[in-house]
Amino acid sequence: MLKAGMMAPDFTLPSSDGGTVSLGELRGTPVVVYFYPKDDTSGCTTQACEFRDSWAAVQASGATILGVSPDGLASHGKFRDKFNLPFPLLADEDHTVAEAYGSWGEKSMYGRKYQGIIRNTFVIDAQGVVQHVFEKVKPKGHAAEVLAVLER
Repeated sequence: MLKAGMMAPDFTLPSSDGGTVSLGELRGTPVVVYFYPKDDTSGCTTQACEFRDSWAAVQASGATILGVSPDGLASHGKFRDKFNLPFPLLADEDHTVAEAYGSWGEKSMYGRKYQGIIRNTFVIDAQGVVQHVFEKVKPKGHAAEVLAVLER
């Protein structure tokens, strides 16, 4: 798991906005990278819509938000369009980036163990250094927590 003070691993992933997004190309701008399990599910929708509703404040802070999940681009596009999400959703279908960030691991549901996304959020400064890590995020109210860090 990445910790505050560590360099954020660079990545390039396909984006719901078309093309790709590279973390390295966003240097000079704070970036919020949030990992979520699945498009258009209750917790993931709550989290994404709170970021959407906080978009003006996020922009005022100068930050960029990137949502990352193992879903493909078609799913991301439908999710983005359905909820008018103003930020890119990135397809990490082989979960390589999630693994690099410590956001892929064992989960359990109804007694069944499986590998999946661990809902974590990373606030990365303009130099690419992790400033804050939110582990095992609860979706409701999370955007306000992230904004509080961005506004410091």
